Amino acid sequence: MNHSRWRIAREKALTGEDGRSPELKELDREIGLSMALAQVVYDRRKALGLSQEELARGCGLTQAKISRIEGSDTVPTLPLLAKLAKGLNASLNIAISEENASLTLTARDAA
Repeated sequence: MNHSRWRIAREKALTGEDGRSPELKELDREIGLSMALAQVVYDRRKALGLSQEELARGCGLTQAKISRIEGSDTVPTLPLLAKLAKGLNASLNIAISEENASLTLTARDAA
């Protein structure tokens, strides 16, 4: 892509005039949220030095389910999110607004 085409594409993206339908934008948002969950679960699991199998046992889930979560291949339910947080010894914080959404895992103090 030459410089002028890149600049035009960047300006459209910044102004929200990127030509994508509202449905496609919403799908991108959903995928981004799923990927954010996958990343925080993976990062916390690795920080704890757990395998997927070990995390699955701690959560009361299967290793395949953990793999699907980390691969952004599933839409988790609230009970599943609670199990994940417990198994990761962390609090899962989800902030959702009309404009954006964010996920964080906060480690619980080892007391």
